Amino acid sequence: MRKDPNIPLDPQQTRGRIIFRRSCAICHDAYSTSPQQGPGLEGLFKNKYLPASGAPANDERVREVIQSGRRTMPAFSNLLDDQQMDDLMAFLHTL
Repeated sequence: MRKDPNIPLDPQQTRGRIIFRRSCAICHDAYSTSPQQGPGLEGLFKNKYLPASGAPANDERVREVIQSGRRTMPAFSNLLDDQQMDDLMAFLHTL
């Protein structure tokens, strides 16, 4: 993962960035569209469709993929509580 850009984050987004670094950054680059083990996530919600699946790039679908997993991506429903998931989603919206 590249160094985080100097964008202002509110407390919820900051918590989400910590969760991303701990749980997601091993497979996803937040600040690039280049794939690692999983797709790069830069501009995730700015696109009409998700990079790997072509599903709509909306909160409902992104949350579902994170919670249930997809292909080689593990499910995080037992690892992230509702607040952590909300924090992660808030961070993903900054990309």
